[in-house]
Amino acid sequence: MLLSSLRTTLFYGCRNVTKGFQHSTRSPQPRQWLVKRGQSTITVEAGASSARVAATVPSVATNRTVGRWLIGCSGLVVGAIVLGGVTRLTESGLSMVDWHLVREMKPPQGQLEWEAEFSKYQQFPEFKIMNHDMTLPEFKFIFYMEWGHRMWGRLVGLAYILPTVYFWKKGYFTRSMKGRVLGLCGFVFFQGLLGWYMVKSGLEEKPESHDIPRVSQYRLSAHLGSALLLYSASLWTGLTLLLPIHKMAETKNLTQLRRFAKGTGGIVFLTALSGAFVAGLDAGLVYNSFPKMGERWIPDDVLAFSPILKNFFENPTTVQFDHRILAISSLTAITGLYLFSRRMLLPRRAKIAINLLTAMAYGQVALGISTLLLYVPTPLAAIHQSGSVALLSLAIWVLAELRKMPK
Repeated sequence: MLLSSLRTTLFYGCRNVTKGFQHSTRSPQPRQWLVKRGQSTITVEAGASSARVAATVPSVATNRTVGRWLIGCSGLVVGAIVLGGVTRLTESGLSMVDWHLVREMKPPQGQLEWEAEFSKYQQFPEFKIMNHDMTLPEFKFIFYMEWGHRMWGRLVGLAYILPTVYFWKKGYFTRSMKGRVLGLCGFVFFQGLLGWYMVKSGLEEKPESHDIPRVSQYRLSAHLGSALLLYSASLWTGLTLLLPIHKMAETKNLTQLRRFAKGTGGIVFLTALSGAFVAGLDAGLVYNSFPKMGERWIPDDVLAFSPILKNFFENPTTVQFDHRILAISSLTAITGLYLFSRRMLLPRRAKIAINLLTAMAYGQVALGISTLLLYVPTPLAAIHQSGSVALLSLAIWVLAELRKMPK
């Protein structure tokens, strides 16, 4: 009896232990489910994170957006250059005798404010020497010319800075593009300071000088040159983002054509920059004949100043002579580029760009000669200055079409 009870107890005990062991082997299933769930959660989160990264990494669409923005900014810079040229031609640049970033955005309101502004202008050399009989309505015209130029400059600044902040936050820029954009924005700020530095040179009293009050031709050239650099950099960057690179066979002729195009673009830039010295010294009014200067090919007073180097920057005769030489050199280089490109099989867009550059070069030379012979009328001179920017734009387009495929 006792043995029977003990056998029964041992049997059921072993059975329960076996069930417990089997149950324990099945118990990790909930843990495995949790692990799988965690893995799936990590996968989903990783997918969402990669999707967010993909949305912010620069792509063809974002590059197109940035390219269009930079092309638009370069267009605004052209407007500033043209408006600045007209301001110079109408002798309006010295009408605003102080500089305030925000306060001057509002022009004078009412008779008293206009008279106060006019009285400030009357204290400076331009009024005392040139415009001593100027009336208030005449002053309002030159004031609004300079005010419009300054406001356009502020518009250019906003057009660069605000989209830069937005695109930066959106992740539209690559690392190299961030450096370029920061450089462009910094250049805009520098350009504004340089403009006021230029104006100050025309407001200074110069008792030892018997010349009419004008801004320094050095500062004027620096102001225009920096604007042309800002424009060229913006246009080049925008075009390289918008225009796909042509797949062309890398031949010796193509390499030579690229070098030729780069040299031609450099001459075009120097010619446009030399125009600032012509404007700053009123050198367009000294010899109004072509092709000779007066009765000579090389005038007698071309090296009248001492030392000799001074003539190239301060002698109106030499400055006009240099501008003529540079203009003829640009036309010759562009003609040579056109003829050389005719011997090669180029993409359609590249051919169009070179053809337009050539046509614009001849048109620009015709404008320059007409402006000279007609004693620099303001409308024609403004068109001639705009033509120099158009010529530079086409030269940059040619370079963008001929650029090499990155390795």
